[in-house]
Amino acid sequence: MKYRKLGNTGLKVSEISLGSWLTYGGYVDNHQAIATIVRAYELGINFFDTANVYRRGESEQVVGKALAMYPRSSYVLATKVRGPMGELSNDQGLSRKHIIEQCHASLRRLGVEYIDLYYCHYPDADTPMEETLRAMDDLVRQGKVLYVGISNMSALEISKAVSIREKHGLHPIAANQPLYNMFTNEIEHEIIPLCERNGIGQVVYSPLAQGVLSGKYRSIAEIPPASRASDRDGYQAVQSWLKEEFLIKARRLQLIAAEFGLTLSQMAIAWTLRMANVSSAIIGASRPEQVEENVRASGVRLKEEQWVRVHSALIDL
Repeated sequence: MKYRKLGNTGLKVSEISLGSWLTYGGYVDNHQAIATIVRAYELGINFFDTANVYRRGESEQVVGKALAMYPRSSYVLATKVRGPMGELSNDQGLSRKHIIEQCHASLRRLGVEYIDLYYCHYPDADTPMEETLRAMDDLVRQGKVLYVGISNMSALEISKAVSIREKHGLHPIAANQPLYNMFTNEIEHEIIPLCERNGIGQVVYSPLAQGVLSGKYRSIAEIPPASRASDRDGYQAVQSWLKEEFLIKARRLQLIAAEFGLTLSQMAIAWTLRMANVSSAIIGASRPEQVEENVRASGVRLKEEQWVRVHSALIDL
């Protein structure tokens, strides 16, 4: 496993991190989920990602239980705040009240004394951004959070957050978590250059387009019974990628990956990591063997002419 700095911080994170969206605390049995996390740790993954809203805290509990057997200093733990955690008016959002209360709740569920990286999961138009960033900064000053992250923000919103941070001398924003894979590269145009200038690293999610870039889906009509798309919640996440144009491109890419001695999953993850500003790519895995395959993408560095072939396969049909 190779490691990279998280943005402009001194924190080293594994190029490949393990997420828990739609997996742990959900349709994956807890014993299997823990076995998968354990295998990831054994293979050198030191960066684990979850969120309070994933199964309303159940994912955090599973991740915390699995990591409890290891020294706290040996792994980097990320979670998020923003989504609905109840039915009352203040049970969601990025207000000071919700952030502070949910940080404490996440700490309890995870069974830890501090969160390494705490994300604002997505923007909250009802709360002044200054209030949000000051609350996050207070958690850092209290030692409950070590680094602040943002997620699913536009370039304009990131610029505003950076300006507020600079104006008030708040702790730097260490990471941005955006959607990024071979089928959607919008962050390369504005967000990555902006973040590079401000020391913010990318921790990208869905590098395999919810499994479509693993090659497991051969057609829209044939859904593998053990796949994420066979689960009701999982299908809702996968369906935006289960389109004929993407499946055709995936089949093209799979042939190219085989020529390079890689699986499609490995090449797709390596594609995201070809960008220096990407600190880590988050994979989702329901079985240990999936982690074993995907971690082999760490350290893969293809030549420019090889990437040219890959990009030619991504040209619109």
